[in-house]
Amino acid sequence: MRNPIIGGVLAILGVVALVLIYSAAFVVHQTQQALVLRLGDPLAPVTTPGLHWKVPFIDSVVYLDNRILDLENPSQEVIAADQKRLVVDAFARYRITNPLRFYQSVGTVQGANSRLSTVLNSALRRVLGENSFISVVRDGREGLMHQIAEQVNREASNFGITVVDVRIRRADLPEANSQAVFQRMQTERQREAAEIRAQGNEAAQRLRARADREVTIVVAEANSKGEQVRGEGDAERNRIFADAFGRDPDFFSFYRSMQAYEASIKPSDTRMLLSPDSRFFRYFQDPVSAVTPAAPTTGN
Repeated sequence: MRNPIIGGVLAILGVVALVLIYSAAFVVHQTQQALVLRLGDPLAPVTTPGLHWKVPFIDSVVYLDNRILDLENPSQEVIAADQKRLVVDAFARYRITNPLRFYQSVGTVQGANSRLSTVLNSALRRVLGENSFISVVRDGREGLMHQIAEQVNREASNFGITVVDVRIRRADLPEANSQAVFQRMQTERQREAAEIRAQGNEAAQRLRARADREVTIVVAEANSKGEQVRGEGDAERNRIFADAFGRDPDFFSFYRSMQAYEASIKPSDTRMLLSPDSRFFRYFQDPVSAVTPAAPTTGN
């Protein structure tokens, strides 16, 4: 009789022992860190991965992430030092480095994101509000992000958080301002294009005027040379005519008369009112007598 009772008691004790062991043990993974709470009061945090022990039914365990966590901050408008509005889209990366302070100040990751988002927005407004638009969007963005990260990290240390990095993903003008800037840039480029076209037209006019002047000079020189050559030719022709006239005046007279006939008597309707015995027609009457002078008569 005793053996069954003892066996049952031992079995019950074994089950109780297993339950106690199971309740007393907890495992911390490599991506986690744990905080043991004894009746609601936190004890020393557990940051070493592996199997750990706690008091059953008295202690409880809160697990916290040991990895780098993301904070996606919503876009917000910031006024730069030169009074220009900017739409800034930033994000932060942080890690829980003091689990006890983290649990006491914010409690959860959602609470940490809410508090850290407020701190990040304040730091963005302070730092970007002290710098110009050009510094934010182009020249000094890297240095500004370091300043923002330092300020956020200084305040986030009160939450048991260490900020690893802060980045400005986008910093642009609002849509209405962007359109106005685009229109102003377009107007400026159109003005520059019109100025370049005007300079090109002016240069073209100068080239055309220079070319026209050179053409006029070349044509004038050519006409002068042509007139000179023509005058020399006419002089040479007159000299030849004079020489021919000196050699045979009768033939020269006949030749000139033939030229006059050719020029005056055309195949078209030509009308001439001349006397029949006019000297103009002397070669039509008696060409021989017209060319050969009459022999003088001798008196008896």
